[in-house]
Amino acid sequence: MVNNTMNIKDKTIALIDSLKATCQTYGMGNDGNEYKIITQVFLYKFMADKFGYELKKINDPCLKALKKSDKWEEEYAKLSKADREKVSLFLPPEVPVFKPDYLIANLWNKQAKGDFDVIFDETMVAIAKDNLDVFYTKTAQETKIPIFEKLTIFVTDDAQRANFARALVDKLVNFSFEDAFAEHYDFFSDIFEYLLKDYNTAGGGKYAEYYTPKAIAKIMARLLVGDGADLHNVECYDPSAGTGTLLMALSHQIGEDRCTIFAQDISQRSNKMLKLNLLLNGLVSSLDHAVQGDTLLEPYHKSDDGKSLKQFDYVVSNPPFKMDFSDTRDDIEKKWNARFWAGVPKVPNKKKESMAIYTCFIQHVVNSIKAGGKGAIVIPTGFITAKSGIEHKILERIVDEHIVYGVVSMPSNVFANTGTNVSVLFFDKTRKKTDNDKVTLVDASKLGKEYKDANGLKKVRLEDDEIEKIVTTFRRAKAVEDFSVVVTYSEVKEKGYSLSAGQYFDIKIDYVDITEDEFNAQMKADTEELAAMFAESHKLEKEIQKQLSNLKFVK
Repeated sequence: MVNNTMNIKDKTIALIDSLKATCQTYGMGNDGNEYKIITQVFLYKFMADKFGYELKKINDPCLKALKKSDKWEEEYAKLSKADREKVSLFLPPEVPVFKPDYLIANLWNKQAKGDFDVIFDETMVAIAKDNLDVFYTKTAQETKIPIFEKLTIFVTDDAQRANFARALVDKLVNFSFEDAFAEHYDFFSDIFEYLLKDYNTAGGGKYAEYYTPKAIAKIMARLLVGDGADLHNVECYDPSAGTGTLLMALSHQIGEDRCTIFAQDISQRSNKMLKLNLLLNGLVSSLDHAVQGDTLLEPYHKSDDGKSLKQFDYVVSNPPFKMDFSDTRDDIEKKWNARFWAGVPKVPNKKKESMAIYTCFIQHVVNSIKAGGKGAIVIPTGFITAKSGIEHKILERIVDEHIVYGVVSMPSNVFANTGTNVSVLFFDKTRKKTDNDKVTLVDASKLGKEYKDANGLKKVRLEDDEIEKIVTTFRRAKAVEDFSVVVTYSEVKEKGYSLSAGQYFDIKIDYVDITEDEFNAQMKADTEELAAMFAESHKLEKEIQKQLSNLKFVK
């Protein structure tokens, strides 16, 4: 099994590389639309193979020849329309229905046609249209975003579009995902991470800030959920979902079949990536809850009354830390004044992009956790020692109300596109407020293994044993020298609401037990030594003055 896993993983990575190479050949390497092409073609192949894989598992006489054939697409095309409709009823809900014309074998056979780019694009649009009742995401205004769209239009030269479509199909025809369908979260999370790697750089712009390292996602999920928890009908939410890394880790920790995912993010690009992530991880039923839109101005997920925010069992977030949202800032404050109880950041006179948007997301996360729920959010480490402003008001609220129950400060350079030091706040609304409540503060800033990424930039990666150390220490609420402390809420208040572990570490002074006589003897010896040093200093000073007085200066 291990060899097979490695084999399909290597083949999948090779497919991704070949698709990227094709984009580069046709002038779209690092183009703004490259990610659309790569993710859509990858998803098309994945879903087509999944359709065939599930079709072969159906026990029906009409599929007997299909199961035996190496060219199952041809046998499927021979079925009557009635038989195709009949067997489609037995397909799992996470599998879209493909007509024979939609399959790769059919596209391959049409490559000689001069308008192959049109055929290719129309096939993508048709698949999306036929499955639009299930396989879509949407905007906050309820506009449905289909899973596929036209792709060859991104090639500027009309004359090259057909060749580009042929090149894509050539990459797909000899590859199969069938061996991958037995794999689960770890396999697909690695593949997804590899798929994104070229877009997770400074060249990726603001998008790169949305990508959370898998190690941090795993720590957050394990500390929120625990290991082996028997949970059912759980609702999970991320208001700044990005590509969905945090939600995928959380759903895997709970069990993909035991939870429903709710998400919102302003980025069109991230929404496409999130859609792919949901489908790879078998979370088709959550697609309808993956919304593209401005969470702060237009939060989509509401309670049944349609007015207040919907609250969830688990809420996670890795929001952008700073961003210019001056265009909507006043509307957010006016419309949602009560929701942002600590305030909305003012627009700076200079550097509008430095607006601390993450403070709004902290408030939104706290508001979105139901009674009995938990949450976690990634924030700049500077926040946990804030002494004024909105940041300090938030600290006061989450400490006074015993909402925050722990903090983990991460190593520098763990994120893809920022040198900002980050920490994770953990919230818990399951505990009753008592005087004995305590907060666990972990300083993991010295952990991690340094490496250089593809651009030669220094990064830090947390190793498996380090992840285990963080999780175990936090869960046990254990004090470890220079690593973690467990403090009461009263102690946090006495420290000015600081949630920095380092400010609670003991200052160590080395000392030796000696008797009074030994102390006096040591003091006498030190005094005599100092007197001798002063005497020698005075003697040297007189000698220098004597030599200076004997010097003769020549004019």
